[in-house]
Amino acid sequence: MGISWVQIVVVAVLLILLFGRGRISSLMGDVARGITSFRQGLREGTKAEGTESEGEDDKGKTIEGEAVKPKSKKK
Repeated sequence: MGISWVQIVVVAVLLILLFGRGRISSLMGDVARGITSFRQGLREGTKAEGTESEGEDDKGKTIEGEAVKPKSKKK
């Protein structure tokens, strides 16, 4: 048993009566801005991960210079 279209219409009418059309419009705008911000954050996160993976290519390269032994810690 699912939700019928009549039930959806009744809920929509009640929401409009309770909050008013302007308030619902502003809430939907806020939701849209939140979704947009979330998507931008995901895109920036994937770009940051892409730059980290570029650094992995340097692991196979040789660094020229003098080898230095690490100092041992005394207890």
